[in-house]
Amino acid sequence: MLVMAIVNRTPDSFYRPGLTWDFEAALDRAHEVVAEGADILDVGGVPAKPGDEVSVAEEIRRVVPFIATVRAAYPELVISVDTWRHEVGRAVCEAGADLLNDTWSGWDGKLAEVAAEFGAGLVCSHVGVLTPRTRPFRVSYPDVMADVLDRTLTLAGRALRAGVDPARIVIDPAHDFGKNTWHSLELTRRLAELTATGWPVLLSASRKDFVGETLGAAIEDRLAGTLAVTAVSAWLGARIFRAHDARQTRQALDMVAAVKGDLMPARTVRGLA
Repeated sequence: MLVMAIVNRTPDSFYRPGLTWDFEAALDRAHEVVAEGADILDVGGVPAKPGDEVSVAEEIRRVVPFIATVRAAYPELVISVDTWRHEVGRAVCEAGADLLNDTWSGWDGKLAEVAAEFGAGLVCSHVGVLTPRTRPFRVSYPDVMADVLDRTLTLAGRALRAGVDPARIVIDPAHDFGKNTWHSLELTRRLAELTATGWPVLLSASRKDFVGETLGAAIEDRLAGTLAVTAVSAWLGARIFRAHDARQTRQALDMVAAVKGDLMPARTVRGLA
């Protein structure tokens, strides 16, 4: 199981806005999360929430120099970029990115072609009928998991036809995106239906609104709820976990792996001495 640590190159992220807006602060954060056990670094240049327009050129300016610097510092680290635009995808792949995290569900069909051209991975997500940087309004599904399966598998098939390496395709139910809290809870409960497809599943639930609404918790108080969702999803077979809190997520995943019998405890002296 892999930890995908978030480093946002934006001044207006929903969690700790501006924390890594400064280039050096972002680089310090990258060093920190790698030390805490991150396997993947996910870099974003545009917040998911509605707000001021961020042009393609500005998104590239925010993320490309940072990716190039991180790539030079960590040649083996997997670098992911959260973008839905093929122009940005091309620029970040040229700078050394390995994975295109398309949060907006194939809005730009050319992104899969860019992933194929550069041998990069692609995340295929579900957002219902949302357009980029919009919020759901009274959204409903006859069966939310059926809709997620249909969309993510359709996008995975499209990626295959575009030439993306099947070993580099990931699917993401995209909790909160195009969904209300009941939908996100149901997707978590039924996640085994998604992992049964055989595609690696990305869980992106870190400090999201469905956690806050479930617990009545503000953003800064959602870590415990996030880790509960993380543990359940790990048990049900999710493979990649996008997280603001790399160290705690790594510990939660290691504990699940140990309970499953897939990981040996770090130290076992109790009852032996």
